[in-house]
Amino acid sequence: MSETVLIVDDDPVQRRLLQAMVERFGYQSLTAAGGDVAIGLLTGPQPAHIDCVVLDLVMPDLDGLGVLARMREAGCDIPVIVQTAHGGIDTVVSVMRAGANDFVVKPASPERLQVSLRNALATKALAGELQRLKRSRDGTLTIADVITRSPVMQPVLRALDKAAASAIPVLIEGESGTGKELIARAIHGSGARRAKPFVAVNCGAMPENLVESILFGHEKGAFTGATEKHHGKFVEADGGTLFLDEVGELPPAAQVKLLRALQEGEVEPVGSHKNIKVDVRIVSATNRDLIADVRAGRFREDLFYRLHVFPISVPPLRQRPEDIPALARHFLARFAAEEGKRVRGISAEAQALLTAFRWPGNVRQLENAIFRAVVLADGEEIGVNEFPQVSSQVAPDAIAAQPFSEPWIEPSPAMVSSWPDDRSGAPTRNAAALTMPAPSLHLTDVHGHVRPLGDIESEVIRFAIAHYDEQMSEVARRLKIGRSTLYRKLEGLGIDDVDTKVNDDASAVNI
Repeated sequence: MSETVLIVDDDPVQRRLLQAMVERFGYQSLTAAGGDVAIGLLTGPQPAHIDCVVLDLVMPDLDGLGVLARMREAGCDIPVIVQTAHGGIDTVVSVMRAGANDFVVKPASPERLQVSLRNALATKALAGELQRLKRSRDGTLTIADVITRSPVMQPVLRALDKAAASAIPVLIEGESGTGKELIARAIHGSGARRAKPFVAVNCGAMPENLVESILFGHEKGAFTGATEKHHGKFVEADGGTLFLDEVGELPPAAQVKLLRALQEGEVEPVGSHKNIKVDVRIVSATNRDLIADVRAGRFREDLFYRLHVFPISVPPLRQRPEDIPALARHFLARFAAEEGKRVRGISAEAQALLTAFRWPGNVRQLENAIFRAVVLADGEEIGVNEFPQVSSQVAPDAIAAQPFSEPWIEPSPAMVSSWPDDRSGAPTRNAAALTMPAPSLHLTDVHGHVRPLGDIESEVIRFAIAHYDEQMSEVARRLKIGRSTLYRKLEGLGIDDVDTKVNDDASAVNI
């Protein structure tokens, strides 16, 4: 799932044009006809998931500055791009002081809007990734830092909430690279022990003859090479959380001592005859089928039941493709900053490729693929060419393609009423007066590029004038703009070849 952009504008024509452009760039879109509706979407009881806001400054109910103020009061840090027809320096200073990330003048070109969106989203992703890395280092990573939008991950998040509120032993099951250590850190950082140490140990990476020493410590001279006393991981984690990664790799002798440590709450260092009391919460993880290992005699059954008190199963990345774009953006922000490269985003085609791939190495493999792509990238956007190893393994027909073709704008009932009757072929009331025979709005030119916004707006206004028989009050009313605004647009767009009727509906109310 790509980023979601909220478009806030009281002008329906502008809303539809911006929506078409945003979706053309590869983003999803939401629209709001005013500031109050936007605040409800951003800060309501069930806020929508929004990554960026394109906000009109002048609106009849709650204007752009009011929306920014409400967002600041609610602690909403979503990036905002303000747009207005009045681009004075005082206006720019006001909106930037109010918290906007960027400012564009109407009508904004597609290129300018795309760059602004890309920069705002990249800045947000980088800030989020830096905060996440800092919290991970400090042991304060929380469940909110788990990057996911997939429905299959919602039961996992609910289980994490329950586990964090207790000291119950947790066993995290999942394939290698699914982020089991991140889950463990989130449990620790969201629980009562978050101010205490989080100690991680990879049970599969320890030499068999040193497992007991690493876990439980040793006395000086306990064995050859023990030149000084070592406390061990259990003592280091006292009061906090001990994360036993790949716990299924522990040798049988270490399993016995681990079981005793869990049962008695104390450890016996190698070479010592005195036990040390420890208060440790155990969170373990495995990519193996421990039940099968128990049946085969490779893992102690009594230890299994000590660890398998609260199991949490993390789905592989191939079962949650909705998470791939969000994870890719966060990895991109981090690696671009580390490598000092101005890579701002991933193309829609590349996102489709990444989503279609099966990712046998899960999140870790995706992270490494993004790292490689950042190193290979020459421009500000990563494309398919930066993922040669992925593209060679994905069939073209397997790619979940983005809608790269020309976006379709659904015709209004007024448009439909002016179309010829398909059954008789006879023109309807206003068909002869139309200067634009096609009722659909084409957003791209013959070369596939987005047309200038002024050309599109001119086309809409010409159609409205022809459709309403040059009744300018009715044209303004249907376009939801004032007559004075309509005449300014006519002048600004160079539309001077229409004969407007001055004595039209005198009772019309300018909006």
